[in-house]
Amino acid sequence: MKFRYIAVEGSIGVGKTSLVDLMGTKLDATKVFEDVNNPFLNDFYRDREGVGFQTQLFFLLNRYRQQQKLLQQNLFRQLTICDYLFAKDKIFAYLNLSDSELMIYEKLYSIFQENVSKPDLVIYLQATTEVLKQRIAKRGKSLERDISEEYLEEVNRAFSYFFFHYDESPLLVVNTSAIDFVEREEALDDLIEQVKKMGKGTQFYVPLGSR
Repeated sequence: MKFRYIAVEGSIGVGKTSLVDLMGTKLDATKVFEDVNNPFLNDFYRDREGVGFQTQLFFLLNRYRQQQKLLQQNLFRQLTICDYLFAKDKIFAYLNLSDSELMIYEKLYSIFQENVSKPDLVIYLQATTEVLKQRIAKRGKSLERDISEEYLEEVNRAFSYFFFHYDESPLLVVNTSAIDFVEREEALDDLIEQVKKMGKGTQFYVPLGSR
């Protein structure tokens, strides 16, 4: 594998963590999972204007702290697969923060991002909002019951916009609306082969089984 650091991204419920777990096992890689235990998140989903700033700063600081630990441990010398991209933090910031809150956020983010390693490859998982709703319902996390369909649609659109303009590393765009890598091992193997063949720029990939 020519890549040392791969980040998997996509909207809420798209299957990032599951794919990282599966790929990491297949490739004997170090798996890195985001700490999603945010004490403000439950209140945020119930009324996202009330605690948006606290929620966002907590995630930003947690992600930065985790990335710094990875650098200190020198994990990126071996293949490491992470279930988030640090830069995606701004997607939620611009969705949820007011102009005055964004001014403070941007100052902090600009300091942090200079000390965060960029991945060698980003895998962006796409799915329709309807599919995301189904997957969220299937995994049955109590915290996610309060996510409105309108907010999920906003997040999904924001991810599409972000990655349409993303050019900081090679990008593999994977349409997952009709595929479940957990249930289709041959599709997972095919995706891994596609990852091994990745070059520079952006490539679009339709998974085996949904072609």
